[in-house]
Amino acid sequence: MARRKKQQKAEETLVDLVEVKGQASDFFETNQKNILGGLALLVILVGGYIFYTQFVKAPKEKAATESLLQAQTQFERDSFSLALTNPGGGFDGFLDIIDNYSGTKAANAAAYYAGISYLHLGKYDAAIDYLNDFSPNGSILAYTKYGAIGDAYAEKSDFGNAISNYKKAASAGSNEVLASYYLKKLGLLYEKQGQFSEAKAAFMQIKDSYPTSQEGADIDKYISRVVAKG
Repeated sequence: MARRKKQQKAEETLVDLVEVKGQASDFFETNQKNILGGLALLVILVGGYIFYTQFVKAPKEKAATESLLQAQTQFERDSFSLALTNPGGGFDGFLDIIDNYSGTKAANAAAYYAGISYLHLGKYDAAIDYLNDFSPNGSILAYTKYGAIGDAYAEKSDFGNAISNYKKAASAGSNEVLASYYLKKLGLLYEKQGQFSEAKAAFMQIKDSYPTSQEGADIDKYISRVVAKG
């Protein structure tokens, strides 16, 4: 009796397996056009990506970088208008690099340089727009991005947004030089706004976290000054 039950169970299992295989076979036969079409599409997409990377993106990045280097030369000479629009030699300036080579690393860098150029030229709204479009790679560039945006807002007397961006700059990483520099800017702006307790907190952070920095060397006098005012 037990043997018969085992045999019956084995037969049922075999039937189940046959049904499963049959269902899978039927599914493939019914949907093979979709399956093969999907595989073909995957091959096309992979091939297209490889083609785009090697034959479109790489040359585009190379051309953008060549223009960026020429524009940087004018930037380093403080020729900000030329760097933005006409660096010479038939190369694109920062603005055309952004427009013509969107999606490249060079175009991203050009957004940063354009923002700093406009900051130097006193065109603060343009500076803020381009700097906000820039995606920093690493904390050093994050410091300078938010610090420069803070400077632009401060020049516009928009001290609320200036403070907000100085705070971002001061907390972008653990670089002693840059963190203490922007903390001091933050403290001075708080002091100018009559927010003496906030100013003291910024100065105290320099004293506690960056005592050996250039800003830390004489930070006690700034702390004493805001304590006296408060």
